[in-house]
Amino acid sequence: MDKLFESFSIKGVEIKNRICMPPCVVFGVSDDSGIVADANVAHYRSLAKGGPGLIIQEATCVDPGGRLLPEQLGLWSDEQIPGCRRIVETVHAEGIPIFVQLHHAGIAGISDDKMFCSSEYELTHKDILKKGREMTVEEIKATRKAFADAAARAVEAGYDGVELHGCHQYLICQFYNNRVNKRSDEYGKNVNLFALEILADVKSVVPESFVVGIRLGAFEPTLADGIAHAKELYARGIDFIDVSYGFRGEDEPVKPDDFPYRDVIYAAGEIKKSVSCPVFAVYGIQNAADARGVLELTGVDMADVARGMLVNPNWANDAKEGRDTGKCLNCASCLWRSDYINCPGRKLYYKGDPVF
Repeated sequence: MDKLFESFSIKGVEIKNRICMPPCVVFGVSDDSGIVADANVAHYRSLAKGGPGLIIQEATCVDPGGRLLPEQLGLWSDEQIPGCRRIVETVHAEGIPIFVQLHHAGIAGISDDKMFCSSEYELTHKDILKKGREMTVEEIKATRKAFADAAARAVEAGYDGVELHGCHQYLICQFYNNRVNKRSDEYGKNVNLFALEILADVKSVVPESFVVGIRLGAFEPTLADGIAHAKELYARGIDFIDVSYGFRGEDEPVKPDDFPYRDVIYAAGEIKKSVSCPVFAVYGIQNAADARGVLELTGVDMADVARGMLVNPNWANDAKEGRDTGKCLNCASCLWRSDYINCPGRKLYYKGDPVF
């Protein structure tokens, strides 16, 4: 049996293979309402037709003040539910389950009013110096509620689960990393607390069968910390852990010299050894041979294929049939973000609808 195309389940959600389309924000499609546009639906339709086992919808914000860009999708309002339901129904029509990633940017966001952090911190993000202020306990409570409210809306929209965004310099990992989190209260003494409270809050408002996972920083700041965070999340009932980079610049990525893939993939394998829930690995998995190699070498449960599926949404079907899946051409400035129709890799490898 080809491990890449073995089926499995997460909390009763049937997944037909080990290929996941991880959350990747689509730029310039929606508007500042956070409501799904037709092009968003078309994008997810093309991905679903391509045959992955699972799709995780792009970072979808729980609070308009926590956005990473003005046109980011949201679930902070009931008005956003119908658009999200359109994505869900489109993906489900192809027999693919879909989770939605719930997100708050914190200091890495665009809002001056809510550019807060676990503690005071200066961050250069996209060449802009941002000065984050320490969140008050009241703001922490309000943000926890925003995550829970968004999760309840995700249930209403029909998603199969949610993924908490706990990495990539965004708010949850601003608490997890003790080089960023210098608080003197309980949220500083226990850097896990913020994420664990959000997890508990979300679980309290969703059905028992609903999947709740997290995208977790592997090196926060060390791999030992990342493993410890994963173990505590697992003990508190997390349903899967999607491993990526955490607070870059305040971390210590490591891997053995002879490990053939990225350090964060090595870390995913080490985290998998410490928990019994499904673990996903990501970064630089471009072709089917890479995906199979990662699964076999690390023992993780899912291979996240991001740029490969952005360039060629038919990636999983091509892999299954032994065809060339294509690859990202690593342009100096990513054209997929700014002009996806003219992305060179997409024009070369994808033969489907030119509008996503």
